[in-house]
Formats: sequence, structure tokens, C-alpha cells
Amino acid sequence: MIYERSSALFAKAEQVIPGGVNSPVRAFKAVGGTPIFVKEAKGAYLYDEDGNTLIDYINSWGPMILGHAYEPVVNAVIDKARKGTSFGMPTEIETQIAELAVSMVPNIDKIRFVNSGTEACMSAVRLARGYTGKDKIIKFAGCYHGHSDSFLIQAGSGAVTFGSPNSPGVTEGTAKDTLLAKYNDIKNVEALIEANKGEIACIIIEPVAGNMGCIPPKNNFLQHLRDVCDANNILLIFDEVMTGFRLAKGGAQELYNVKADIVCFGKVIGGGLPVGAFAANNAIMNHLAPLGPVYQAGTLSGNPLAMAAGLAMLTELNNDKEIFNRLAEKTEYLHKGIAKVLANHNITHTINRVGSMISVHFDESEVVDFDTAANGNNEMFKTFFHGMLNNGIYIAPSAFETWFISDALSYDDLDNTIAACNAVFK
Repeated sequence: MIYERSSALFAKAEQVIPGGVNSPVRAFKAVGGTPIFVKEAKGAYLYDEDGNTLIDYINSWGPMILGHAYEPVVNAVIDKARKGTSFGMPTEIETQIAELAVSMVPNIDKIRFVNSGTEACMSAVRLARGYTGKDKIIKFAGCYHGHSDSFLIQAGSGAVTFGSPNSPGVTEGTAKDTLLAKYNDIKNVEALIEANKGEIACIIIEPVAGNMGCIPPKNNFLQHLRDVCDANNILLIFDEVMTGFRLAKGGAQELYNVKADIVCFGKVIGGGLPVGAFAANNAIMNHLAPLGPVYQAGTLSGNPLAMAAGLAMLTELNNDKEIFNRLAEKTEYLHKGIAKVLANHNITHTINRVGSMISVHFDESEVVDFDTAANGNNEMFKTFFHGMLNNGIYIAPSAFETWFISDALSYDDLDNTIAACNAVFK
């Protein structure tokens, strides 16, 4: 495929935008080459600035679960825009989407809307600290909760040491209150809790990790976290920015039958517009201003266009009783097809899948955490990425990102994807 216009647009963007992009992974640094500039999208397809058509497996990093430019969502935004785009005042539609979200998700009474997943997770941790009166948090290596300072922490020198910042601009003072644990390792979590008795406000986790590829919880890991949190007066936060309204109507809480104390949302809940949210029971949420002392605010929170898109999306998902089964079946079909091709070509690989999230790792070992994800053959992934792209398939430009399946994908699209994979390794 030819990407002359994308290359020209990228060169122009680099002059006025840091790295030419407004989010780092878009720069293709992990895979090399020039980013693709998209012109428009419809259903399962992207149409780039050079006239190429691509089958899409990132779907705006998750929210386009029903496909791009989904008509009920688009119409809801257009209708709302005609009445005004922002007021900074309460609107009825905020209550409507809040009522629907609360009815769909187990274990929540109230929800507060914000503008991004980062803001949701940041606010959830502040609420947990305010509610418990404790300062420290536990997060997991490889889990991404946005770019708030508390979350940009890498491993310390041992299992029970403090984290250290891995981005300039994050202070040691912030880092000292963030403890880093190993995903799927409950003994590691217990050691951190024991070493910091009575000081930990919350544990925050992606219940299915999506930022080191798709990594599911193993051996009842989520239930074990619930148990240790209960035993130590620690709040459990599920970052369901990716998994919420994607893995099931009630997200990972429903899928794994494990209750979190606070749940964070993004992506699907906004129908493709910038929306985040966090939710909990009445006791916790009533600590939030203006009812309680924990302050959180946002000028554009509850923006009517975003609320209209989100309400239309959640309404479709709530009314379609088979949507999550269809998504899981399509993802399983893709998994089996790619696995067969890679095996036929003797390509060492592991494929992880949960619901409509899937990732291909070029390593023979089971991928269960950040360390095992990092063992993958990145050079092979680069070959795979560019080979798929040249065959009209757009996957995440990083080995550490999950793919997202949309219901707009037909089985012909899936077959064409499997055939493209075969062509890469011929």
C-alpha cells in the first residue's frame, strides 16, 4: 500500500504537535514506519488519506464496539448538537444515562461523569484515599490507568519496596505512596500489604489487562484480591475503562462475579466521544463533593453531546440480548483461525482472549503478567504488524496493546484477516 499523503501529513504535524501526535502510541515508534492518517470510517472499515481501506481491530481503542459511525449514536449527537453543545449546567440526559448505567452494572448506586478514563481513575483513587483516610495505593506492573502522576510508576528494587517514577515530572513524593505489584500474583500483593500495614487505601487493577496485550486474571486472582481487601480494610478499584460494557453488560464484575468497591469507566460509555466515569455505592459516593469533603469537578463533565452518544450506545447494548455472545463467538473464530495459520508456519506464539479482547504474543510461554508479555519477540511483531497492514488489516501498532473486536465485523472480514495473516508468513 502507498502512504504518500499520510507521510506528508505526519511531517506537517511534527512541526506543530510534539512527535506529530496527540497520544504517543499513534507515532508508530514501537513498530517503525509512518503513522496512518485516517480520513473517515464506517462499520468495520477505516478509509485513510491515501484512499486505502483497512479492516479495523483497534476501534478507537475500544469504544466502537458496534462499529464506526453507528447510526443511532451519530443521530443522537446530531440531534443534541442542534440544541446547543455545552451549557455548564445540569441537563436531563445526564440523569438518564446515569440511571441506565446504574441499572446495567452490579454493585453501584451512583455514578459521576468526567471527561476521560485518566480523570476517572485519578478521581477514584482520590475518593478512596478520602474515604479511608489512608494514603498509599497498590497498582500492578503493566496496568495502565491513565497518565495521572500516581500511576506513572515503575518497579522498585524488590517485591515490597516503594515504586519510583518512570516519567520526568513525577515527583519522588508522589511515587512513595504508590506500591507496585505483580499481576496474577496474590502472594506478591499480600507481601506488599504486610509491609505497609494499615497504610493502603486501595488496590486498583484492570480486571482484564489490556495494556500489556490482553491478559486475563488467573486462578481466581480477582476473588483473592477481594478477600485480602476485605481482610485489611482496603478498597478494591476495578479500572473498567476497557472492559466496562464490553465484556458483558455489567463488565468484568458481572463476568467474573467479583464485586469492586469503586468502578471506573471510559471508552464504550461515551459512544466514541470523550467520556469517563467512576461509580460506587452510596456510602462511598456520598463522600464526594458537594455532598462530602472529597473534591472533584470538571467544566465539561456531563457534556450533552457526550451524554447523548453514551446514552445511545448503552441503550443499544442493553436492548441487544445477544451482542456479547456474538462478539465472543467472532473473537473465538478469529483466535482459532490465526492460531492455525501461525502453527502451520511454525511461528512460536501465544494468543490470549477474553470476550471481544484478544492479543497475539510471539512467545511460546503463557503470558500472565508484564514480565512474560515483555518476553515476546518484538521483531517478529513488527513483521507481523506491517505485513498485516500491507494486506489491509489495521491492528494496534504495539505488541503491548489488546485488539478490540466490533460487532460490525463480518465473518468474511474475519476470513480475510486470517488470510492476511497467512500471506504475511508465506
